[in-house]
Amino acid sequence: MNYVLLACASVTVMFSCVSPKKLREAEAKYTQLNGAYLEAQNKLRDCEGASKDSINDFSRKRASYESQIKSLNDQVDFLKQNNNQVLTQLKDLSVISSSQAESIKKSLDNIGAKDLYIKDLQGAIAKKDSLNMQLVMNLKGAIGNLNDQDINIKVDKDVVYIDISDKLLFKSGKYEVNDAAKVVLGKVATVLKNQPDIEFMVEGHTDSIAYKNGLLLDNWDLSVKRATAVIRILQNQYGIPPARMTAAGRADYQPVADNSTEDGRAANRRTRIVILPQLDQFFKLLEKPAQ
Repeated sequence: MNYVLLACASVTVMFSCVSPKKLREAEAKYTQLNGAYLEAQNKLRDCEGASKDSINDFSRKRASYESQIKSLNDQVDFLKQNNNQVLTQLKDLSVISSSQAESIKKSLDNIGAKDLYIKDLQGAIAKKDSLNMQLVMNLKGAIGNLNDQDINIKVDKDVVYIDISDKLLFKSGKYEVNDAAKVVLGKVATVLKNQPDIEFMVEGHTDSIAYKNGLLLDNWDLSVKRATAVIRILQNQYGIPPARMTAAGRADYQPVADNSTEDGRAANRRTRIVILPQLDQFFKLLEKPAQ
């Protein structure tokens, strides 16, 4: 600015004492310098505007970067905190696992042992079922084609039953075994003797008609006397050890048919041989210690 004023003053002085040619040259020079001055001012304003825009742009970018940095730092802090929680949980889990690992192992071993134990039981039951069916077949084969109304052999709930009609064994109201029935009992005894581990119970059953004859007071007495009569035949004539047999009387309290009809009462008057389950073998199996 001082330079331009100085130039203007110089031009004024020159204008008063110089020739017109030099004056024109000075004016041209002045115009040139003034143009340069104006151009320089414009460039200065452009530079100042550009710098301001650059500063603003830089500020915006910086603010954006700082926001991103803060967001990333927040994420890092969250991850650190989350990782610490996970590490704590893993630490706790590792403590639990280490303190209970042996208990868990024993539990798994125990489950495996129980599974094996169940399989053993299932195998024993299957074996028992097989033996029961074999016994039934042997009994039916020994007895032959005897009328099923007189003798019936069956398996019910894993128990073998031999039902013998009283009309085959006894006369009405009596408890002495008929001679013809002794032959049938002999065939049954032959099969039972071949199974020395089998124990059985002989049950006497009556119909519901009240009975009293001499020393026998009622159907209880009659049913028991008929059971003991059969047992004596099996023991004394066919050599079955008495320790394997049990006598029982059921009177008329376990009917298999309706006592209101003659056929029903006939069905209820029977002697039943019950092959007892070999519970001692199952008890031993139940007492088997878990491996």
